[in-house]
Amino acid sequence: MTHEIPGADTLPTELREAFFAYERAILANDLDELDRWFFDDPRTMRGDDAGLLVGHEAISAFRGLRGGVPARDIERIEHRALSDDTSLIVSVSRFRIGGRGLQTQLWQRTPDGWRITSAHVSGRPQPLNRAMWRTVGDPLFQGAWEGPLAGKTVAVKDLFAIKGYRIGAGNPTYVDTVAAEPRTAPAVTDLLRAGASLRGIARTDEFAYSVAGDNAHYGTPPNGALPGALPGGSSSGPASAVATGQADIGLATDTAGSIRVPASYQGLWGLRTTHGLVPRAGLLPLAQSFDTIGWIARDGVTLQAAADWCLSYDGSESTERVYGESGRDLPWRFRVPNEVLEAVEPETRDAFEAFLDALDAPVERVDIGLLDDYQEPFRLVQGAEAWRNNGDWIREHPGALGTAVAARFRAAAEVTRDDEARARAALVPLKRRIDDLVADAQLVMPTVPGPAPMRTSDGAKVDAVRMATLRMTTPVAVAGVPALTVPLLTVPSRLGPAPVGVCVASRAETDIALVRAGRRLASCIEGISA
Repeated sequence: MTHEIPGADTLPTELREAFFAYERAILANDLDELDRWFFDDPRTMRGDDAGLLVGHEAISAFRGLRGGVPARDIERIEHRALSDDTSLIVSVSRFRIGGRGLQTQLWQRTPDGWRITSAHVSGRPQPLNRAMWRTVGDPLFQGAWEGPLAGKTVAVKDLFAIKGYRIGAGNPTYVDTVAAEPRTAPAVTDLLRAGASLRGIARTDEFAYSVAGDNAHYGTPPNGALPGALPGGSSSGPASAVATGQADIGLATDTAGSIRVPASYQGLWGLRTTHGLVPRAGLLPLAQSFDTIGWIARDGVTLQAAADWCLSYDGSESTERVYGESGRDLPWRFRVPNEVLEAVEPETRDAFEAFLDALDAPVERVDIGLLDDYQEPFRLVQGAEAWRNNGDWIREHPGALGTAVAARFRAAAEVTRDDEARARAALVPLKRRIDDLVADAQLVMPTVPGPAPMRTSDGAKVDAVRMATLRMTTPVAVAGVPALTVPLLTVPSRLGPAPVGVCVASRAETDIALVRAGRRLASCIEGISA
């Protein structure tokens, strides 16, 4: 009985009825009723450990993807009347599966009765977010006790070999059918030697064949910058782990944008290294002609430390050469691809133009050619290689893939040898064009068309954003040059102010200098940690 709950009798009758009606709606996951109890106003707020939502629309969208809460009982209520029409309620809940939570709500009397105008929820502590992590430890593997990355933690994308573990590739059937790895990938051991510890193995989109960040089997990792939005993929797990503070560095891959996209969506720094600069031993491939290893971090200092160590130290297993060009600063000149700028959303274009206005450097507008001319041959070569790498396994395990990824592999299976040969020939002049443009300057452009889509967006919307994004990200992949995304733009979205990255690409093997250039760009923008 509600009157037996300590503190319940301090609530005025109408407010008490409203409070417990809302609680019943939570337990029933009655979305319409929940929407009714939150004040329908763009200033209504709801916060939890994932972040702050502002506006009734954003809160409603979040609720649609949450899926309800575990059964719980209110065991205590504290009420403070702030005025005749405003009350603060703090309640303690006990979950029947164990654990407690805390809800703080500001209720206001409106013409329609009492409604919640602000709320903060401290939910039941979660031991492991399985949408983000496959396995995690504190740490899972200890790194060297000294080194430039001492004290840092790493989230490793579930495509890299870890001794004693199976590669999961974002698919539960796959992880059950492969053997444990006999040794750890050099890209992982390099970070351990630098003093970083392995926090855990983080989720990836299935076989890294997506840029959205959703996974049909394990769910969608949270977007640490924009609650209720997709995290971006296929390096979704490492990016989310870094954005939510559960790791300092994400070790990831980028084939068509899988570092750049999640980094942009979640307000992170992300480096796609020169193709082939970091050897891919111990990495499950998608498309070897484009697969590239790189890192994700919350700030430029950490990313610089990882790049400096992994790309230049004498004992590195990842790269045996020291790249002298990376020791020199890049020329402070920039070129903006007109075709990319034409492909972005209007709010992104406005924010990017304002960024250029603040940039104290020569900026030239250039043509790189139709984006479809890059994306289509890239798609064919990627598909041909993806099917060669995974086709036999897919045929042996029908029904093992999620719907969207399965469709991509069906299309990949249809790429003929002649299709692939023509596509490879078409890529040669396109690579030469990008190489010429970055020979004495850097390309600079928005990383993606706009903010991360909402997690409640339908499949057609997500696929449309995916295709628009790939048109922007493939020219750099075609050229195989390094590309850095820096969180320099903020644009409006239905979920609130959202990050969008600025992508800077330079000539091959200037990766370390590129990170320095990105930090210099960030220093020009107030509020960015360089």
